[in-house]
Amino acid sequence: MTTILVTGGTGTLGRHVVTRLRADGHEVRVLSRHAAPHAVDLREGDNGLDSALDGTDTVVHCATSARGGDERAARNLIAAARRAGVAHLVYISIVGVDRVPFPYYRTKLAVERQFEDCGTGWTVLRATQFHDLLFRLFQGLSKSPVMPLPARVKDQPVEVREVAHRLAELAQGAPAGRADDMGGPEVRTMHSLARSYLDAAGRRRALVKVPLRGSAYEAFRAGGHLAPDRAVGTRTFEDHLAERFAAVREARR
Repeated sequence: MTTILVTGGTGTLGRHVVTRLRADGHEVRVLSRHAAPHAVDLREGDNGLDSALDGTDTVVHCATSARGGDERAARNLIAAARRAGVAHLVYISIVGVDRVPFPYYRTKLAVERQFEDCGTGWTVLRATQFHDLLFRLFQGLSKSPVMPLPARVKDQPVEVREVAHRLAELAQGAPAGRADDMGGPEVRTMHSLARSYLDAAGRRRALVKVPLRGSAYEAFRAGGHLAPDRAVGTRTFEDHLAERFAAVREARR
């Protein structure tokens, strides 16, 4: 049995990684800003970080923040992991971070490079966007009678649990460096994905394709964030929608 620390272990991805690793018989510590006993803000490098890492063999780094600070958090985590003698650092990144000049992608790429230079064993897995992200996006956009969508942009959403299982497999193996990318089973237009969401939600909305500007948009339009040759996911966006809305209906009973 190995002791594994999962940062962001209560989040969208992290909680599934934790579940899988525990099911496989490992001792798993969950590090999150609000989860006792390892409530640590990685951006601040809290003293509790050293305690959380003491005796840990592997770290799976899922924590991230839309408010920024991911690079600082990674520096603090890597430094503490080296002090603790952690043998394997695993990081989840995004397909296209080296091709799409989107600010959040640039941050993910910078963190990847920190892991590559960490001085210990490391593994980086890039995945396409999760179904959950598109669900939340369409849920928000559908509050208006008109849903604006970026023109000529496609996506390749993947099921978060499938990514979690792959990440758990990598964490239990030897350091692999850059692992093969992981993409969802289908490359779809944003229009078709939004239409599937509306059908599942039972809503009628007008879909408007909006052309945008800028280098990031051009890179998305060119498919820089896609991995069609790594379409290894099996669950489709429709599968995800069916499960989500079934859970909603059950909760209302």
